[in-house]
Amino acid sequence: MNRLELTGLTTRPAQVWGGVRLVPLVREAPVEGLRLHRKVYERLGAGIVELGPRDHYVSYIPHGLVADWSGEGGGPEVPGGGGRSAAYGTQFGGLDAPRTLRLPRPPLHRMAKRRPGDRLRFLPLHLALEGYLALHFGGPSTAWEEWSRRALRDGLSPRAEDAYLGWSVRGLGEALRIFEIHPGQCGVMVYVSDALAAAFVVPHPDDYRLLHATLVEDLYGELVHQYALYGAPVAEFGARLGSGEHIRTLADLRAAARGQERAWEEAHDGLFARELLDSSYGFDRVYRMGTFTLWRFLPPFVRDGVGQHIGETVTDHKGRVAYLKTFRLSDAQIRRGFLLHVLAGAAWELSRAAEVLGSSREELVRRIRAAGFSELLKGNV
Repeated sequence: MNRLELTGLTTRPAQVWGGVRLVPLVREAPVEGLRLHRKVYERLGAGIVELGPRDHYVSYIPHGLVADWSGEGGGPEVPGGGGRSAAYGTQFGGLDAPRTLRLPRPPLHRMAKRRPGDRLRFLPLHLALEGYLALHFGGPSTAWEEWSRRALRDGLSPRAEDAYLGWSVRGLGEALRIFEIHPGQCGVMVYVSDALAAAFVVPHPDDYRLLHATLVEDLYGELVHQYALYGAPVAEFGARLGSGEHIRTLADLRAAARGQERAWEEAHDGLFARELLDSSYGFDRVYRMGTFTLWRFLPPFVRDGVGQHIGETVTDHKGRVAYLKTFRLSDAQIRRGFLLHVLAGAAWELSRAAEVLGSSREELVRRIRAAGFSELLKGNV
């Protein structure tokens, strides 16, 4: 599997609010055998995620998702329902705070954790973001003289990336609040200034109704935030039925309207969503859930000017998408991923990597420093 397959999902006409365009995704029938629920945390804020005995990272954690393949349905998990919260937040201001404050150690939780029964709790988008942050995390495997002792000992630790809450993406909250949810809607593609910001898909319409509002709690890239802040309003979808001379009955009108819906669907899949659906990805299996599989994926990091996305997905045994959530990378993040791929492919030897890039060794060193990886190199390089 190297592509995303959205078989069974059809697009509906776009809903536009300022610079935000929402494209509903509707299923003819829900995905059998899988449901998604929200795990509600007591406080919204940062938390520590445990990847292994010695590997942890700190990030914003809005909520958890629980995949249920038991066939029993069920409902969302709420605070106090067993198990400790994976999110910890401290609120400042608005309250009479004590002069000194002793903060408890935030709880540590795994990225994906099996729950009682056929259920798996995982952190939305964290699978994808951790996959990107861990890209060639070990650093140089050979002690080339140009690399610092820290790089050889610790690799790329620590790595950090910036993201913005959906609340800060101008117009997104209003768009999600104002527009109605379609019957059978199981997903949405979010565009900002007609650039694809995120794709979100769930297996059942009831799951989508439950999780629709959580899109404003998700993380979005720097480029998406800038487009929303500085971009102009986008054109609304409008159906054009020609002069109307051929429309004489309600059946003619219905057929013409459906023809416009098909035209919009073809235009959307072939133009708007092309960067997501036509790209190839590297998939990493995270967990097998009966006949379903949870994956995270990374793009090829090709410098072709097309937007690229990281994400996570649950597919059935035929490779069809039951769940999907994506994060659009900024140009700088794509450049960092591309540079790390080249360095790792050249076994971290600067001269070989410079030859692959068609540049000089000095230019490669400059690019490494500009990408924020200065600590990997010795000071005199």
